[in-house]
Amino acid sequence: MRVLVVERDPTYSQASTVLSVGGIRQQFSLPENIRMSRFSASFLRNINEHLGIPNEPPIDIQFQPSGYLFLAPPQSAATLEATVQLQREEGAQVALLSPTQLKEKFPWIDTEDVALASYGLEDEGWFDPWTLLNAFRRKATSLGVQSCSGEVRGFITSAADVMPLQGPTPTTARIKYVHIHMPDSLEYQPVACAIVVNAAGAWAGKLLETAGLPEELCPPLPIQPRKRYVFSWHCPDGPGFSCPLLVDTTGAYFRRDGIAGNYLGGMSPPEEEEPDPGDLSVDHDYFQEQVWPRLARRVPAFESLRLRGSWAGYYDHNTFDRNGVLGPHPKLENLFLAAGFSGHGLQHAPAAGRAVAELVVKGQYESLDLRRLGWGRLVEGERLEEDGVV
Repeated sequence: MRVLVVERDPTYSQASTVLSVGGIRQQFSLPENIRMSRFSASFLRNINEHLGIPNEPPIDIQFQPSGYLFLAPPQSAATLEATVQLQREEGAQVALLSPTQLKEKFPWIDTEDVALASYGLEDEGWFDPWTLLNAFRRKATSLGVQSCSGEVRGFITSAADVMPLQGPTPTTARIKYVHIHMPDSLEYQPVACAIVVNAAGAWAGKLLETAGLPEELCPPLPIQPRKRYVFSWHCPDGPGFSCPLLVDTTGAYFRRDGIAGNYLGGMSPPEEEEPDPGDLSVDHDYFQEQVWPRLARRVPAFESLRLRGSWAGYYDHNTFDRNGVLGPHPKLENLFLAAGFSGHGLQHAPAAGRAVAELVVKGQYESLDLRRLGWGRLVEGERLEEDGVV
C-alpha cells in the first residue's frame, strides 16, 4: 500500500500528544482499555524491536515505572475494589492498600477521607511523548510512508455520482477523493484514495461535519476538543523518587517531573465549568483556586510549593461515553475511525494503530477484539462508560 499522512501542524506545537503528561496505566474499568494498555506497555518495553531503524541510535522514551496511585473515598471503595479485581483477571499487577498501608508506603500522604487505594505495580508510569512521536514518524518514513503538510477539508464520495433522477439516495458510499487545503495557499489538492483513516483527535468530529458529506451518510460524531491545563511547580520538600502519578479522591492529579523537586499536575473541571477551547491560553486562577488547595490537603508539603509554569492541551472528548471510537464508519465503506479516547489516546495509540491496521489489511480484528468500541454503540445508544478517566 502507498500511505499518505496529512498533518496540518507539522511542528506539533498544538498536538495533544506532546502537550500531555505522558502517562501509561493498566488501571481502567473496561476490559478493552486494560487490554490495550497491556499491549501498549509491551510495545513500549520493546520499542526498539518495533520502531528501531538500522544504523540509528536506540530509542529511549525515558520511561519512569513509578506506577499510578488512585485514592478512593468511602463511597467509592467497593467500586474500586471490583475494578481492581477485573484488572487482575486481565493480567494487570495492581495492589489494594488500606489507609494504614498507604501511609506506611507513602508517609507524605494525608490519608484523611481515603478508604482504599489502588497502586499499579507493573507497566505503569510515564514517558516522554515527543520521543515516541518522533520514533513513530521516523519508522514510518523509513518504511516508505509519505507525509503532507496540509488540512483535510472535504471528501468526494461515490454518492456524488448518483443524481436524484437516477434513483433514490444511496444508504452507503465510498470516499473517492480527499481535498487537502495546502498551507499558505488558496488551492486544494485532490488525492484519490482507497482507504481513509480519521485520526484527527479532538477535531475528528468537526472534520466529518465540515467535509461536505450529506447527513444521511455521516451522522454526527460526538467528539469535541476539551481544553485541559497542566501546571508545573517546584517543592524541595515534596515526595521523593518513589512518587507515583497520584489521582486524588477529588480528581486532582500530579506526578514527579525529574528528580529535582519538580512536579506536573492538574485537574479536569466539572462539565458545567469547561473552559473555552478556542485557544490554548491558561487560566492561572484555576490552579490557585481549584487545584492547589486539593493538592496541599492531600500532600501537606505542597502548601509551600512555587508555581513554575503551565500549558494547555486538548482532550479528544467523546461526549457520549468518554471512550474511543474505533473501527469502520457505518455509512462510508472505506472510512475508519481512531479518535475520542478522552485523555488516554497516547497510551493506547500503539494498540489502536495495530487494530486499525488489522481492519485495513485483514478485514477483521485479530489480536484484540475491540468491536465494542465501534460506531455501532453510538447508533444504538449503548454507552460503554469508562470510570477511569482522569
